[in-house]
Amino acid sequence: MPIYTIAHYKIRPQGINKVKRAIEEFVTYVTANEPGTRTYVAWQQESDPTRFVHFFIFDDKTAHKKHSSSDAVKRFESVYRPELDGADVVFTDYNLIATNQDSRGTR
Repeated sequence: MPIYTIAHYKIRPQGINKVKRAIEEFVTYVTANEPGTRTYVAWQQESDPTRFVHFFIFDDKTAHKKHSSSDAVKRFESVYRPELDGADVVFTDYNLIATNQDSRGTR
C-alpha cells in the first residue's frame, strides 16, 4: 500500500539559496536511486520564501524505510537543519481517498 507523506518547515532567510541547492541535489539522487519513491516534489511558498513543503509517495513501507535511512537523507539534513527557523521539520503521513492520477502518479 502506498504511503503519502508531506513535510513542511521554515528556514532562516539567509539559508534560502543553500537549502534550495540541497533540495535540487537531493531530488536528483532520489530520482536516480530510489525506484520505490514514486513521487518527490518540493515547493517553496510564494508569499513567504522561507517556507518549504515536500510531498512524497512511496510504494510501501520498505521504500519509505530505504529513503529515510539513506546517506542522502543524512547529507540533506546536515544542510537544512542548521538553517531551520524555529521548529523542526513536521512529517505527516496520509491515506489516499481519491485521485485523478493512475497508480504511478500520472494521468
